[in-house]
Amino acid sequence: MRFNLVDRVLEMEPGRKIRVVKNLTLAEEYLADHFPTFPVMPGVLMLETLVEAAAWLLRLSDNYKHSVIVLREARNVKYGHFMEPGRSLVVTAEVDKPPYNEDGDVTFKGKGEMEGISTVSAKFTLGRYNLRDRNPEWRQLDEKLIQHLRETETILRGKFEQ
Repeated sequence: MRFNLVDRVLEMEPGRKIRVVKNLTLAEEYLADHFPTFPVMPGVLMLETLVEAAAWLLRLSDNYKHSVIVLREARNVKYGHFMEPGRSLVVTAEVDKPPYNEDGDVTFKGKGEMEGISTVSAKFTLGRYNLRDRNPEWRQLDEKLIQHLRETETILRGKFEQ
């Protein structure tokens, strides 16, 4: 993945809900093209932030049971206010269709707000799997991916070792 859009996990209720923040800075390379005289976060990346937040909820709730989490479907995507550099996008993603289980697809409701103003909302479904389920020789790749994700979690949750 080229972009890691979640900057910090603010709070989480395992298997239920997560709140994260994305701080948009002028240093984001995609802003040079979107748009040169009026830089704003592309709508597709706002949606991706919702997806990344929900993926972190799944990983943390399931103790990294799956190495790959993918977007299966996005519905009712609505965009509100533009997201400019220097602002923070606070995203909430919560499980929409109980019961939550550790193996099937999971549907979420997500919303992003900037200073209480809606920027994006959607219902979306995430699927999850391990590469080794498709090819047993890829077990090591699963392990490397999960290790990398665990290291990233340390940063996102602010748990640095001294």
